[in-house]
Amino acid sequence: MAEKFDVCVVGSGPGGYVAAIRAAQLGKKTAIVEREALGGVCLNIGCIPSKAMITAGHFLQRMQHDAPTMGFQLPKEIKVDMKVLQDWKQSVCNKMSGGVAQLLKGNSVTVIMGEGTFTSPKSLSVKGKDGTKTIEATNFIIATGSRPIEIPGFTIDEKDVLSSTGVLALAEKVERICVIGGGYIGLEIGSYMRSFGSEVTVVEAASGLLNGLADPDCVQVVARKLKKSGVEVMLSAKAKGWKKAKGGLEVTVDVGGKEQLIKCDKILLTVGRKPNSDGAGLKNIGLEIDQKGFIKVNAQRRTNLPGVFAIGDVAGQPMLAHKASHEGVMVAEIIGGANRVYDAKTVPAVIFVDPEIASAGLMESECKAAGKTDLKIGKFPFGANGRAVSMMETDGFIKIIADAKTHVVYGVHIVGPEASNLISEAALAIEMGARLEDIALTIHPHPTLGETMMEAAEAAMGHAIHIIQRPLTSAKGASAST
Repeated sequence: MAEKFDVCVVGSGPGGYVAAIRAAQLGKKTAIVEREALGGVCLNIGCIPSKAMITAGHFLQRMQHDAPTMGFQLPKEIKVDMKVLQDWKQSVCNKMSGGVAQLLKGNSVTVIMGEGTFTSPKSLSVKGKDGTKTIEATNFIIATGSRPIEIPGFTIDEKDVLSSTGVLALAEKVERICVIGGGYIGLEIGSYMRSFGSEVTVVEAASGLLNGLADPDCVQVVARKLKKSGVEVMLSAKAKGWKKAKGGLEVTVDVGGKEQLIKCDKILLTVGRKPNSDGAGLKNIGLEIDQKGFIKVNAQRRTNLPGVFAIGDVAGQPMLAHKASHEGVMVAEIIGGANRVYDAKTVPAVIFVDPEIASAGLMESECKAAGKTDLKIGKFPFGANGRAVSMMETDGFIKIIADAKTHVVYGVHIVGPEASNLISEAALAIEMGARLEDIALTIHPHPTLGETMMEAAEAAMGHAIHIIQRPLTSAKGASAST
């Protein structure tokens, strides 16, 4: 006999579990179906474990390079027990996943572990350890996420050719690793592995790193740091195949029509992710899916089937956890009777490289493509910020792009310490239609990294205090034209 619910969420990642909680808060009888672990990819094998390892790598670098400068006399060789590190990383993931379980239980959400397959737009068959059960719901929310893309010649086996999942589970140091893909996942993992002493070679098919993902000026700072740290980057290079060789593996790479061999011990494949829309019987129930595999949705994240919604990675770009969570809350509230649509002005993005890159709003190229050509652009370096100097992390800057006449902020791009934390102010500014003056005239606490946001806004208007700019001719010059 079928169990009946008002709402059934398929997938418990950062979109799914959030949607289930909000639906339950609104009084809906709610179930959530998960085939692997609560929290999905993000909490278990993606965002959280990777950031834990990045934090550990950064901590090691601080001990090795900054501590002696500050006067701390540490052993020349700091030993890392990779098994203990893995246990710590896993404890972080377990805490997060356990927290999700508590939240779902506390909000009376029914958790059903198993593989779900739609038998109709209103019915889901779930195969679990205790057999198969049928779930019927008035509303279904599909939040099945995404998985790594494979390319010809590189089948992921998690032994020689690793996905991000496999590499994050390594309990031993890798002496040499070839990272195929110079996007954010490849550079994040490659950077932290280099900090642990691995020889890292990045193979990128495009002519630059993070193409289209980050402001080019910000990328230059990271590229210089990668080179300084000893990471080898091969651009306009295409990985053609690999084979086992004496002492490890050999990857064949085409660079300008000439083949080169990269010797390594492991291969990390990070060329992107694709939506999980080819399972769960989605196509069998007539759900419309586009050519890239994303479920077609409207501004309310409704699909072509009444009562069936889709959110997160499976519903389109950007494939970011916080975008999925936002959609999850929205869809639950729509089911609850609210009249909402997805109308975010910006989805901030963070790349946890060294130094971090964070962005909100438009890049210069995007402004110009949209016809916004009359711009004011201000940059303020972390090297002129007292807090950054005291932290010994002075690489990078904050860059603000605004309309030259109205001073409305179009985009903010940060490369430097704590960029991931600083970007939220920028996202709020863009979302509320703030002007340069709104940021510049807001008193920011001292000494903090946040002051750089205020000074970048001042710089865009031509009168930052802590960098040398052209002197204003009068006090009137400090006011924006309206």
